[in-house]
Amino acid sequence: MTKIHESALTVLSGQDLLSAYEWNTHRAKHFFCSRCGIYTFHRKRAAPDHFGVNVFCLEDFDPATVPVRATEGIAMPVVDPNARSRWPGPREIR
Repeated sequence: MTKIHESALTVLSGQDLLSAYEWNTHRAKHFFCSRCGIYTFHRKRAAPDHFGVNVFCLEDFDPATVPVRATEGIAMPVVDPNARSRWPGPREIR
């Protein structure tokens, strides 16, 4: 997955075949192909003006050309106490 600004994502075809999945805060929206079930992209919870994109869904993209960072999704909190103020994602009121 790679993170891109929402202005950089254009779905050229198949948008009518996408299914959305939301849970908890409903801020993140995960999109899947309704035919094959592959995860395509999602609107990010902590940075809702960005999308996380499955690079293997991009035509002619070589994932070896970008740096890799491991992410532990199971322990990802719903509320980020260190959220950047410029991101309107969920945070506790202090």
